[in-house]
Amino acid sequence: MTVPDVNAVYPNPEIKEVVFLKNVIQRPNIEVGDYTYYDDPVAPLDFERHVTHHYEFLGDKLVIGKFCSIASGIEFVMNGANHAMAGASTYPFNILGGDWQAFTPRLADLPLKGDTVVGNDVWLGQNVTVLPGITIGDGAIVGANSVVTKDVAPYTIVGGNPAALIRPRFAPAVIVALEKLAWWDRDIDWITAHIPALTRATPTVEEIEELM
Repeated sequence: MTVPDVNAVYPNPEIKEVVFLKNVIQRPNIEVGDYTYYDDPVAPLDFERHVTHHYEFLGDKLVIGKFCSIASGIEFVMNGANHAMAGASTYPFNILGGDWQAFTPRLADLPLKGDTVVGNDVWLGQNVTVLPGITIGDGAIVGANSVVTKDVAPYTIVGGNPAALIRPRFAPAVIVALEKLAWWDRDIDWITAHIPALTRATPTVEEIEELM
């Protein structure tokens, strides 16, 4: 059985715009699961430049699950973009240096939102922006040019600015069954053998339970 090498930069050497993301990131505060890919015809190796305002001293992480599909133009805005808002001015005097550096706000005074978490089997369309502290559930789809300002439920389709629910992908019982199946955690031989079932249109609860 021949499958893409999970440790390769280019899963398909003939398509140089697609990279397995975990094999190109270097920041310790970004975690990516197996088989998640990033598609960028210009600079596929430069994914990290699309994760902005990401400072280790703030402690927030970008966590992306397995088997995600991420299109070009993505931007993850991390907590370093947030300004203290309790005072009369929101201007970040401290980051501009000089004597202003002494006026660094306490972390407790910053509106930090925590980690940004993308589940498994998530599809992020072109030019999507994800704001700090967002959780995007397993199996979700985010339409192109969307700005994600709040959490996205599993197996839903959202789009727009700000991104809003378009529709669930499946009936509630099917979504529950899919979350229980968590196919992305199976070994790659099992996944490969069951690709026809995993890509079958409009799966039923019974069909999903047969895979468990």
